[in-house]
Order: sequence, then structure tokens, then C-alpha cells
Amino acid sequence: MTEKSNNQIAPVHTGPSVLVVDDELDFVETLVKRLERRGFKVTGVGSGQDALLKLGEKSFDVVILDVMMPGMDGIETLREIKLAWPKTQVILLSGHGGEEMGMRGMAYGAYSYLLKPVSLKIVVETAYMAFEEGGLG
Repeated sequence: MTEKSNNQIAPVHTGPSVLVVDDELDFVETLVKRLERRGFKVTGVGSGQDALLKLGEKSFDVVILDVMMPGMDGIETLREIKLAWPKTQVILLSGHGGEEMGMRGMAYGAYSYLLKPVSLKIVVETAYMAFEEGGLG
């Protein structure tokens, strides 16, 4: 569903609110735009610390979180999120770390672990499933 204004089509945000966290800012920007076009309410940040600050300002249904980041990595960020906002669903996303990092993340409460490169279709489906399973939808 879209609204038309000034000859531009803008998305109508009816889906879950999502926070995208990745130190690769081009990736964040691209994913934010692509999710917004599919009706998600999306915010992007470039670090685990920024994610915690943003979560302190507003609630998100789902966090899509890169595992390998400088400073506070994704696993540490996941642990902090689950302590402070236990109902927020977290999807780990990484091109690094393989199965061991995924299992660690799941043990700390991640909803899912996806390996880059991953199709947008899989990201969208996983985000909706996390949202629904979290009892927030």
C-alpha cells in the first residue's frame, strides 16, 4: 500500500518496527530503504552502542543485528538487548563467524541467525516470523 504525494510514491508503514544495526553503513542504508518499501518502520544505526541508545529512546519489534562490529560486537549487543528489552526479537546477520557464532547467539536469546549474503525475501520473512512469534503483532 502506498500514498502518492508530489508525484512520488511513499510507503505506508504497516509492518513491524525494525532496527538495523551494522557497521557497514552502505549496507544499513540499502536494507533500510528496501525494508521501508515493504511496509516496515525502519531505523538504521552503525554500532551496538548506538543500537542500545536508540532502543532507550523508542521500542522496536525486531532488531537485525550484525555479529562482527568494532567495539561492542553483535553478541555483546544481543546480551544487553535481551537483558533490558527481553521481548524484542533479535535476528543476527553476518558474513563472518559461521555456525559457532549462530549457536552462541541463539543461546543468548536470538530469534534467528542469517548468513550474508542473504536474500531480502528471507530477511523479510524472518522479520515477520520473529514479530509474530514475539507476541507483539
